[in-house]
Amino acid sequence: MNDHMNNELGWMLDEVVKMPEARHAILLSADGMLRAHSKGIARDEAERQAAALSGLQSISRSTSEFCDRDETPWQQTLVEFVGGYVFLIAAGPGAYLAVSATENVDMEAVSYRMQKLVDRLGKELTSPPRQGAAWQGIGSPA
Repeated sequence: MNDHMNNELGWMLDEVVKMPEARHAILLSADGMLRAHSKGIARDEAERQAAALSGLQSISRSTSEFCDRDETPWQQTLVEFVGGYVFLIAAGPGAYLAVSATENVDMEAVSYRMQKLVDRLGKELTSPPRQGAAWQGIGSPA
């Protein structure tokens, strides 16, 4: 199967990285499988990052008691490097969205765009596949 066939939601991820200083976006499952990636990152690299980011979110979730003795639900992980950031948030049941950016990115704007994308992805991930003539309005009752 070619990359386009496996990356049906990639165009949505391209939207989140259209802001200045954003680099790449990937959508991954909780078990580390790549579900979609922005066009600026090769599929092999996106798959490698998806596996690593799955571990990162798992570790982040397991440290919630460090923040609060009561159950504190995980919301976001932010990793800072000398050259930039990686943002990781929940994107629906068993899915996560990750965005990488340079050190000069507007962090608040990235977080906002990611949340907006998660809202849009939620509709895509939970709606039935759009197939055939019925979706296009052809053959629908008059």
